[in-house]
Amino acid sequence: MAPEENGEAARLLRSFERRFLAARALRSFPWQHEAVHTEPLDELYEALAEVLTAEEPTQCHRSYLLPSGDSVTLSESTAIVSHGTTGLVTWNAALYLAEWALENPAAFTHRTVLELGSGAGLTGLAICKTCRPRAYIFSDCHSRVLEQLQGNVLLNGLSLEPSVTAPAQHPAFKTPDTENPRVMVARLDWDVVTAPQLAAFWPDIVIAADVLYCPETILSLVGVLQKLSACQKDQQAPDAYVAFTIRNPETCQLFTTELGRAGILWEELPRHDQKLFPYEEHSEMAILKLTL
Repeated sequence: MAPEENGEAARLLRSFERRFLAARALRSFPWQHEAVHTEPLDELYEALAEVLTAEEPTQCHRSYLLPSGDSVTLSESTAIVSHGTTGLVTWNAALYLAEWALENPAAFTHRTVLELGSGAGLTGLAICKTCRPRAYIFSDCHSRVLEQLQGNVLLNGLSLEPSVTAPAQHPAFKTPDTENPRVMVARLDWDVVTAPQLAAFWPDIVIAADVLYCPETILSLVGVLQKLSACQKDQQAPDAYVAFTIRNPETCQLFTTELGRAGILWEELPRHDQKLFPYEEHSEMAILKLTL
């Protein structure tokens, strides 16, 4: 590679490490493949840089079988980072949270669920198909992610409600449906959304998966959770569950520290038993239940 290309690749890799791998150096990873030990890491770096700079990565369809015999089919990107976002693929914690939801359907039955950072939509679609929520609001802020989310909802046979400013005031969200939940895809920027806008969703339960990847995002997430704590419904704030992969303990520590500063109590849920989805066996994941 030319010197200028090396410099650009290094810049991209530093950005990737900081933003998406919680600032953990690539050389510190416990690489298992023998070739990585015998061949220069430069080739690995170049391959990763090529993934990061892919302008038009290929889309593919993946299906995930549910215990009910149903399945969730998703259109996803073949690159872990494309169009400036990681939200076009399914990450491990989304699968882990979906497994927990399938073991605990009562947490979602006949309730309105707001998901923060829905990404490709696996967790929410699994909940919609098996846990019988009253309404489900997928949310994200990246335009390509929202476009893909809408397509994935329709791909799985669910109908989308019109996008409205206050979905709780929309007639569709007040009419119970015993067969299918009311589903909406909402654009939600954590840095600018207001407490009244969040309250308009009237969530009973708030979930998020694999959204802890850099300090700025953690601060924004805690800010949203603080605003949600003001969303009182029948004198009770919504339940909240955040699932994440423990890539860097310092990142997790920052999250719990910021929760404490915000006055948000938390507890780690026990690991669940069943493994339904194909994520890496060695991945260490956790779910925190928050008291808003």
